[in-house]
Amino acid sequence: MDIESRDFLNSPPLKTVRFGGSVLETLSKYTQGDMSDYELLKYQLTDPNIKDAQIITWLQEFRNCVSQLTKEHEQLIYSILRLPWLGRSQAVADEYMSFLSNLVSAQTLYLCACLNMLVSHFTPKRVTISEGGVDISDSEDEDDDLPRMFQHCHQALQLITKYVPCTSQFLLPILQDNFPFVQKSSRTLECYVHNLLRMSLYIPSIRADVLEIIVGQMLKLDVGASRSDMEEAEGNAASSRDSSAEEAVFEMDEDLPSDQPCSLGTMAHPVAERLDALMSVMLAYIKDVCHVDGTLHMDRTKELYRDFLKVFDKLILPTHACSHTQYLLFYLCSFKLTLAEAFLDHLWRILQNPTQPAVLRQAAAGYMGSLLARAKFIPVLTVRACLDLLISWIHGYMDRGAGQDCCDLNIHGAFYAACQAVFYTLIFRHTAILAGNMKKGVEYLESLNLEKIVMCQLNPLKVCLPVVTSMFAAITRKYQLVFCYTIMERNKRQWLPVVRSSAGGHSVSTNTNTLDTFFPFDPCLLKRTAQMISPLYQVWESDHSQLIQQASREGDYDFLQGETTQGDGITGMTPKSWDSCGPCSVGSPPVCFQKHF
Repeated sequence: MDIESRDFLNSPPLKTVRFGGSVLETLSKYTQGDMSDYELLKYQLTDPNIKDAQIITWLQEFRNCVSQLTKEHEQLIYSILRLPWLGRSQAVADEYMSFLSNLVSAQTLYLCACLNMLVSHFTPKRVTISEGGVDISDSEDEDDDLPRMFQHCHQALQLITKYVPCTSQFLLPILQDNFPFVQKSSRTLECYVHNLLRMSLYIPSIRADVLEIIVGQMLKLDVGASRSDMEEAEGNAASSRDSSAEEAVFEMDEDLPSDQPCSLGTMAHPVAERLDALMSVMLAYIKDVCHVDGTLHMDRTKELYRDFLKVFDKLILPTHACSHTQYLLFYLCSFKLTLAEAFLDHLWRILQNPTQPAVLRQAAAGYMGSLLARAKFIPVLTVRACLDLLISWIHGYMDRGAGQDCCDLNIHGAFYAACQAVFYTLIFRHTAILAGNMKKGVEYLESLNLEKIVMCQLNPLKVCLPVVTSMFAAITRKYQLVFCYTIMERNKRQWLPVVRSSAGGHSVSTNTNTLDTFFPFDPCLLKRTAQMISPLYQVWESDHSQLIQQASREGDYDFLQGETTQGDGITGMTPKSWDSCGPCSVGSPPVCFQKHF
């Protein structure tokens, strides 16, 4: 009878070639001090040529005596857990999963070992090919059966979770410990993250923790690939492609070199390529979780938003140098205006809360201004409402007499960050504010009383990023809202003193620091990620460029050179930002797992 056609769960074991007695007899002899068959059994379990029928027979026997497999048989259990059960027949997989279920139900001391074994299979194995004792190939397994193997791992985890309800509390440390090193290949990281996200669908109680684990690793990649390094790598790759194209004209009959530069859809910077792969998986996951049959499911979306917000507060907001991971929240907020408004309100509460650390208040202001400026999905009414909040707080700050220690970021950091958020938002959204009814738009801008802010003793034009103040000055001059150039010229000529009081008396020092240049939603440089972000993104408009060029000529501001765009390109406030969109398909967790959500 064919193996595949047999009912292995209800039929007697097949006759196979084996040495020693049954598992029950072997355990009985072991208790009596006879170790020969016991050691022989452990040896046979490690046989690399073991057959499917033999595995099934042993597993059935082990299931019948699982209550006897106490801690003294730990090494025997570890041998069973190392059995190569994945990639074999469905009958082997079914029998192995049944054994795991019985084992963890009867002997919970093996729970962590079983979980660790399953999680270890969340990445493709490395395959080494040797010839003459020399490794000639060491690459990841490209087996087409890999998705099926992952499927069996998840089925086993679901069974274990069913029989041991407390599985989740033991699972999270294992997921953290097994996360591949960030220098592993994109495919390895992508497979592991994909499997973690699958798990969160059928064990929803761990989703927030799983997202924290994933985002934590993504931030390591993010800070390891600065925008300048990515731009330099792409520039070098473009130069190499041009050189190869020129050489190909004269060498049509020769093979192309094996080390060709990366394709247009691949990042030249290796760390950025890994981050782009993980961002693509995460964005696809967000989309799939929040939509059912193409329709937004608000309850699921709100739950996912709350989980991501926890991760944002704990990991993303305090991380200064990250440039792309935060686009996960940007994308999620694009699904519904209420989500974007809730996120803005959350940032606003952090900014105005004096009990929050100063660095977090400044970061919150940066996120608030950058989101208002760059998100196409945020309408003008919401932009105006947020500007009203910021302006009201700024005026209140000045009215409270907070004019001492002027231009001191350590004391007034939140104030300057709020001012820069207002300037930055107006730079990008003033056209939309004025659209429709120019007169009412100008009246609204006049009601903000920007002149009072610009002329105040705290002198925000001195501290905010020069390119921001220059663009703001050009726009406010065009609409005769406030004339900033006199103050900017004075700021260029002098350094303002900072007076501090201490027990030893007053001391005077010079503070030339400007506010941080961190704009969280500067243009996305990751090619695959940009394909999903670009439709939602407010780019730099050409009329702005002409306006700033005029301001640069009239004010002779050298620092503006190189900051304006040409044509329809995307330029960010961070120096040397560039537009890097490239075609790529984005995968998502298989539909079959949606039923477990």
